[in-house]
Formats: sequence, structure tokens, C-alpha cells
Amino acid sequence: MQLTSKINQIVDQLEKIQPFNVQNPLDATRKYLETMSLQLSSKKEPVAIIEELNISKENHQIPIRIYRPKGKTVQKSSAIVYIHGGWFIAGNFETHDAVVRKLANATGSIVIFVDYRLAPEHPFPAGLNDSIDAVRWVVENAEVLGIDENQIGIIGDSAGAAVSTAVSTQMGEYLKFQVLIYPAADNQLNTETWKVYENGPVLNKQGGIEAWNWYLPKEELDNPLAIPVRIKDFKETPPTLMIFAEHDPLLDDGKQLAENMNNAGVSLKTSFYKDMVHGFMHMGEILEEVQLAIEEMAAFAHHNFKMVKENQE
Repeated sequence: MQLTSKINQIVDQLEKIQPFNVQNPLDATRKYLETMSLQLSSKKEPVAIIEELNISKENHQIPIRIYRPKGKTVQKSSAIVYIHGGWFIAGNFETHDAVVRKLANATGSIVIFVDYRLAPEHPFPAGLNDSIDAVRWVVENAEVLGIDENQIGIIGDSAGAAVSTAVSTQMGEYLKFQVLIYPAADNQLNTETWKVYENGPVLNKQGGIEAWNWYLPKEELDNPLAIPVRIKDFKETPPTLMIFAEHDPLLDDGKQLAENMNNAGVSLKTSFYKDMVHGFMHMGEILEEVQLAIEEMAAFAHHNFKMVKENQE
């Protein structure tokens, strides 16, 4: 494993992170992601407006944060639903704030960040259900939100990419594209890249085993909506961009998911970021590749939104 000097600098910094006042291993994981994002994300870009709302469900609320990009004057805007990563057990508004701001400005789209319920307090399918409900809510409230209901996409990173993959099989008719950033596609953790990167950087196998155990109840161990590589029916899946990182234990799992999608006839583009590690989208303070990935996602979004407009004319 040959890491660049910038990646080694990041690894050194990650090893020094000592979350404050940790209560237990779960709390440590959550605070670690928050600290990593705070220390390594680039300066937060200004956006026009940030609104926080709750989607009311029968027994709970789904918090969402709506980002409106700077300089946006279109009455009916395109929109992107963002499903965050964090091994299904961590992540929140603040861990992904810098990334989502960049996406909103680069795409010119309203971005709706879903703060779905996390395991182990709320194991599968709680987070998936929240994400599906959020997409449905955006579609149903598009006019009030100033959104063009025919211009909606979805982006997910890591565990969020796993959730997004499942969402798109259920709600794909409403989605014009999907971006999956280094997806957590399988719970077996037995690929070659898991052997090479068992102890990191960033992720480690023991943490992955614990996270999947917290996330997946025994009765759901064979549910393809929880484990994307087991999905057979991709008929609703929209055009998809999948982003891979070279030094990522999840790489082979993501490649297998890509192969399955390709074999199922999904319109698929894959993009490989050499020298990058898992979670590199949170490392914009040091890595210029973050902006390159943002621009690639924006171009993909623009292309698919443009295709819709051309088909409507």
C-alpha cells in the first residue's frame, strides 16, 4: 500500500483524534466522525438559505435540512436528496455540512439532507423507511418547496449510498439520477480489498463488523434492500454514477454492485479516484480531489436534468 504524502498527513491527523468525554464505543464512533469532518473539511461555502424542518410521521419526526444554493433565481429548482454515510450508526447535519454546501452551489440545486434514524437504536429498515418517506415528501411538496418535481436526483455516500441504492429501487420513477460515493454494498467484509485494508486507513474490519451487527437484525440478514449486492431487480434505478477510492476496503464491494447494475442494464458510469481513501469527501482542507469529485457530480446532475428537459420539449 503506497500512500501519498497528503494521505499520510491525513492518516497521522486521524490517529491523533481523541473524542472528548466518550461514553461507549458507539459514542466514540459518532464523535470520531464529527471530529474528522470538523478538522479536515474545507472552509464552508456560503449558500443562500438553510432551513431545518421535520417531516411528521405517525410515531416520529424525520429532521431534514434544506440548502438553497447561492445566486439561485429559478422559480422551480432542481433538487437533490442527500443520504449521509457513517456506517448506519453515525452522521448528522454537521458531519456533512461542508460537502452538501459545495454540492448545492456546484449543481445549482436545492439539496435536502435527510437526518434519518440510526442504528443500533433504530436498526434496519428504519433509516431506509425515513429516506423513502423523505423522497416521497419532496415529490409531494415540490410546488411549495419551489422544486421541479421532474428534476429530482439522489446522492448517498458510504452507508448512505447503500440506503440510496435501495431507495432508488423503490422510488426510482421519481429520480432522474443517482450518485453512489464509495458505497457500503455488502456485509460479508471478505473481499480482497478488505484483506488489504483490514486495519485502515480510515475504516477497519472490526468496526465494520460491529456496525453491520448493530444495523441488521437477524431476521433481515438476507434482505437485499439492506445489502445492495443482493439486489436483483434494478428496474426502477435511474442513471447512476458510482465513485470509488483506491485505498478503500469497500472498493471491491462497490465494484461488485457496479457489475450487478451493469448486468441489469442500468445506465452506469464509474469513476476511480486514484490515491484516495474512504471518506475523502470530508478531507477538502487537504485534498483537491474533493472539488474534482464535486464538479464531476455536478456535471452528471446537469446532464441528466438537461436530458429530462429535452425530452419534455
